[in-house]
Amino acid sequence: MVVFSRNPVNSVLYLVLTFFCIAGHYLIMNAQFLAVVHIAVYAGAIMVLFLFVIMLMNLNQESEPQKSPLLKLIAGVAGGLFLFVMVGALKGTEQINLTQYGHSDIGLVSNLGKVLFKEFLFPFEIVSVLLLSALVGAIMLGKKEIK
Repeated sequence: MVVFSRNPVNSVLYLVLTFFCIAGHYLIMNAQFLAVVHIAVYAGAIMVLFLFVIMLMNLNQESEPQKSPLLKLIAGVAGGLFLFVMVGALKGTEQINLTQYGHSDIGLVSNLGKVLFKEFLFPFEIVSVLLLSALVGAIMLGKKEIK
């Protein structure tokens, strides 16, 4: 529905729904942290920006330039050839089973927290101080001087 919807706002909303479905797949694969980050970053931030841009552009069907039928045919043939090449390239691949490479609880948030705050505590704190100083610098640069 993202591709076939004629209304750009509906297309963006269908893309948000698609991102939630992808996050559901991450949950099925036992990667809770990745699912939450995916929803926060893509569905929460990037798609809201897309939606605002589309609403600010005020797209009207009358003002849009119409594509010629020959150009639409060429685009369809090129997309079909790309699909054919991708299916041919992925035909002989096999699905990777993550449980054979390590623990089955590899994507749990609790394990990530243990590793982050035990093995990587110092780099984590350095990054937090750098982000805080960048935030303070951005506020100081954007602030108007009072005379």
